[in-house]
Amino acid sequence: MSNSEIQKLELSSMKVLVVDDSRTLRKVLARELGKIGITQIAEAEDGRQALEQLNVQSFDLMLLDMEMPELDGIGVLEHLKQQDRLKSIPVIVISGAEELEKTVKCIEMGAEDYLPKNFNPVLLAARVLSSFEKKRLRDREIQYLEQLKLDKEKLLQEQQKTDRLMLNILPSPIAERLKNNEVNIANHFEDVTILFSDLVGFTQMASQQSAIELVTKLNFLFSRFDLRAKALGLEKIKTIGDAYMLVGGVPTPRADHADVAAQMALGMFEDLAVFNHEYQTQLEMRIGLHSGPVVAGVIGFTKFSYDLWGNSVNLASRMESTSLPGQVQVSSFTRSKLSDRFTVVERDWIECKGIGKVLTFFLQRQALQ
Repeated sequence: MSNSEIQKLELSSMKVLVVDDSRTLRKVLARELGKIGITQIAEAEDGRQALEQLNVQSFDLMLLDMEMPELDGIGVLEHLKQQDRLKSIPVIVISGAEELEKTVKCIEMGAEDYLPKNFNPVLLAARVLSSFEKKRLRDREIQYLEQLKLDKEKLLQEQQKTDRLMLNILPSPIAERLKNNEVNIANHFEDVTILFSDLVGFTQMASQQSAIELVTKLNFLFSRFDLRAKALGLEKIKTIGDAYMLVGGVPTPRADHADVAAQMALGMFEDLAVFNHEYQTQLEMRIGLHSGPVVAGVIGFTKFSYDLWGNSVNLASRMESTSLPGQVQVSSFTRSKLSDRFTVVERDWIECKGIGKVLTFFLQRQALQ
């Protein structure tokens, strides 16, 4: 399709409102508009009729007479300026030579152009086509800005999704550092408490469950653990099968890390009791706590994770693996940091693989009310 054919098609879809109290002039204008390919033409004999039509349909251009009964051209423009939907309609003012001052005022009020009443058809066509081209460019700009706004909103929504995913994987301060393009995130924490837990009897139960049943049950229990950890200000590190690991004092140091970790451990047995009641099971759990220094940081590139390293992590794991079902075993380091809100009883020296003998204690579950 040639450019002239495209322009003719565009002009045929253009809607023009001719406003003049002279029926003869309206017909002359409509005829001249028809010659350049504009066929969708509406007429109004005064300003009030023009506003009524503008309120029920849209127009691409208005030819507006200055002097009319009821409501003149200036009155119409004042109404257009007050309404967001109408103030962008292109207006060509039609005026007599003696109305130059009013014409200038109309231009100042937003009219796009003007024509003398004894107009030249060539001049009419030129100004109408120019006005139409300006509107077409404005419409494109509006569409572009609207699309830009939509793209920005979509980008913001995607960014929010990414942020939520990062916060599900990483502590908030660490996620912010990653967003700021920081690499090799690692910190040393001198004094933290690490908790490991493991379900007793879960492997046997798992062999008798479907995959969906197994995941549903684990999700029920671990979601309760997650909510409790969040409420206490603890940081969940990871789950491995039916094992659950968290830490107090990372990534934000806190003096009461041992107390909140112990409170978490006791609460986890409450969550397990709810689980057993819900699913009519009799699972038990071992929990181990140890306090000491760790290194914490982010590893990986695509499936990154926030993890802990050091002897303290190993000893906390041994506290769990050498504990007994239904017990929270703590090291002497954790015992020394617990407040008098908690009661512990000495267990014995326990052989821990790769570490040697360690004096351990059991945290009394009934101590915290």
